[in-house]
Amino acid sequence: MSDNVLVINSGSSSMKYQLIAAAAGRALATGLIERIGEAEGSATHSHDGKAETFVGSIPDHGSALRIMQQLFDDAGSPLIGDALVAVGHRVVHGGPVFGDPVVVDDHVLQQIQALSVLAPLHNPANARGIEQARVAFPGIPQVAVFDTAFFRDLPAAAATYAIDRTVAAENQIRRYGFHGTSHQYVSHLVPTVLGLDLAELKQIVLHLGNGASASAVRGGAAVETSMGLTPLEGLVMGTRSGDLDPGVVFHLLRNGGLDADQVDSLLNRRSGILGLSGVTDFRDLHKLIASGDADAATALDVYCHRVRKYVGAYLAVLGGADVIAFTAGVGENDDVVRARILRDLQPLGISVDPERNAVRSGEPRVISPNGSPVTVMVVPTNEELAIARVTVDLIS
Repeated sequence: MSDNVLVINSGSSSMKYQLIAAAAGRALATGLIERIGEAEGSATHSHDGKAETFVGSIPDHGSALRIMQQLFDDAGSPLIGDALVAVGHRVVHGGPVFGDPVVVDDHVLQQIQALSVLAPLHNPANARGIEQARVAFPGIPQVAVFDTAFFRDLPAAAATYAIDRTVAAENQIRRYGFHGTSHQYVSHLVPTVLGLDLAELKQIVLHLGNGASASAVRGGAAVETSMGLTPLEGLVMGTRSGDLDPGVVFHLLRNGGLDADQVDSLLNRRSGILGLSGVTDFRDLHKLIASGDADAATALDVYCHRVRKYVGAYLAVLGGADVIAFTAGVGENDDVVRARILRDLQPLGISVDPERNAVRSGEPRVISPNGSPVTVMVVPTNEELAIARVTVDLIS
């Protein structure tokens, strides 16, 4: 029997998926379905170096899953019989309810839907994907894996906001953290790559993509993270502001002519690198900087400064670090950003070797000089593989 897991990440208007052979750690097929609910959608399915495509109406997530199944059929690898042992779903917010992965039943699905109050941009779409996958794959276990799980047991000093404790409890307000699957995968892979003991390591993990977050990990357990009640807090991101004086929100509500939904949209969709420069892709940002665009240069300065500030804070939280690991799209591919963030930190035992930093590779690698007190690494993340493996572990 195979150990193939279909990993699904459902967004409000998109669905990403991978079919993964969990033990081998290999993606057998990948796909992206876009513009769900719009007049015309599209889907791309890749397998064995070939691609299948679809263009047409995709009115809802149920239709998206049926199109996905047809693309697997067209590729000659239908998802029937032993081809699939489970479906693993990325769910953004587990709130105070969920830590470990869980097999989805009606009650679990209702709880995920109820947690939409904490993640209105993400959990409703995650729940729709699960709901429709249960219809598309009857009898196949559906497993929910939560972005917040790795940070569920943060120390109280890190998880607690200094507001009225009764109000916080009634409204489930605390630091939850996100990108947990990535932070756990990377921090647990580092000692394997370096041949060290996870229990002895103090690590700072920098997940730098369109969404960006930092974590401090001691002995394999998270002790601090940058995202909070929602994925808005912390680092500057592609379209999110990150850390902001809460008074800015009140100012915009009282004096800026914006209502709550408009402020939400501003901070989540029209801020960050996009708000500062007009672009979100760092390749475009570097082109603007090279052309002399001052706003783009400022955007990069702000981005790197914020990450650098968190590195300093987490060095203090951990009492020093053994490893700093960069991961995700920007962290894995942008040598300029990595160098800028860690520039002139030699007094703290942190440095980057320019030649090693310039190497492009899909493999985990060290980019600090030999003998550096702090090992700086680039570690490609693989959240889908992590979800597939915990899914197989759970149903086994």
